[in-house]
Amino acid sequence: MTDDALDYARPGPLTLLAPEQLWLVKELPDDPVGVCAAVRDLVIQPADATELGLPERRFAEKDIRPVQELVATLTALDPSPLRYGRPPERRVVGTCRHFATIACAFLRARGIPSRARCGFGTCFQAGRGLDHWITEYWNADERRWVRVDTEHLGHGYVDRPDDLAPGEFLTGGEAWIQYREGLIDPHRFGVVGTDHAWGPAEISGNTVRDLAALCKREMLPWDEWGRMTDAYENKTGPDYDRLIDTVAETCAEDDPTALARLFTREELLVPRHMTQPN
Repeated sequence: MTDDALDYARPGPLTLLAPEQLWLVKELPDDPVGVCAAVRDLVIQPADATELGLPERRFAEKDIRPVQELVATLTALDPSPLRYGRPPERRVVGTCRHFATIACAFLRARGIPSRARCGFGTCFQAGRGLDHWITEYWNADERRWVRVDTEHLGHGYVDRPDDLAPGEFLTGGEAWIQYREGLIDPHRFGVVGTDHAWGPAEISGNTVRDLAALCKREMLPWDEWGRMTDAYENKTGPDYDRLIDTVAETCAEDDPTALARLFTREELLVPRHMTQPN
């Protein structure tokens, strides 16, 4: 990792726009929430794409990691500048990760410190934490990271999706710490629409993904590396739980040097081939 790896005002390998794409974001709103609101109208969830009857080949778009490839897909569907919302059939097919990461890329292209965060939304179903990604931007006047639910701006799940209140979204690490302290039932945290993807391994997986995102490797929700697969298959034990304790605590401390150092560990570092353009 280079010295500027955790300069959140600069893009990482998955949030770097191609030079010829920069004009597309020039006319986006000046405020960070306005940028996020524009992204809301550029992505369509797979379930909505199915209901709309989009052709099967379009669903491969959800597996695209680099934002420049997502933007290339968008402009192939509609060459308009990205300040113009697309009708659903001309949006890229993606998940909450795509909403959050595209917004992060656009903000970084403007020099605004921003991050995609992986964790769980607690406001969608009472008593449950559902797998989710949001965007953060740095408010210099208030000296804090502001959490924006880019996908759900204007949807009414919470009073302020443009400035999520504590507890409305938990990062993977925040949920892990609460689980280890006995404050939440881990089996009520997982992936909506599944029967199997619930429990401690889902929380530990999102803890590792959030560390990667903090180190500017914004992976897909189903990407696995290191010991994640073993955790999902119940093949890890107390030593791995202690490693996740360390990851969660380091993410909470938000020290760039400590985050970058921890991310170099073999069982946590994202393999290079997963962050290269297809």
